[in-house]
Amino acid sequence: MEVSIHDIIDLVKEKTGDDDVNESTDIFEDLGCVGDDFHELIEEYAKKYNVDMTSYLWYFHADEEGGWNSIGGTFFKPPYERIKRIPVTPLMLLKFATKGKWEISYPEHHLPKRRYDIITNQIVLILFLIVVVYYLIKAI
Repeated sequence: MEVSIHDIIDLVKEKTGDDDVNESTDIFEDLGCVGDDFHELIEEYAKKYNVDMTSYLWYFHADEEGGWNSIGGTFFKPPYERIKRIPVTPLMLLKFATKGKWEISYPEHHLPKRRYDIITNQIVLILFLIVVVYYLIKAI
């Protein structure tokens, strides 16, 4: 399948709803395409242009949906805050679509084996639910 920069730009425009897109637009920063919207764009791109995303590391390019309100994130940085972000542009997407493979040499980095930010959120939620159930039972 022959892919042009116009095809990629059209996909980005369609998924972001922004018409101010050129080959060097930083999709995350310039267009504000973040969280699930960014991930959905990348998933559709990979499927549409048959790009092998095996080596793709999402946290170098985008954040997570709702990451701004994470209690656990206050104490433990999520992966995307532990590294320097690498912009994704339509020109990069064209290059990888042409090759059929996501090819970025990511810098060496180390992440914890567990997502302590998420574990903390889960513990807080469980404690909150226990307190709610306790007060509901006590009220009966």
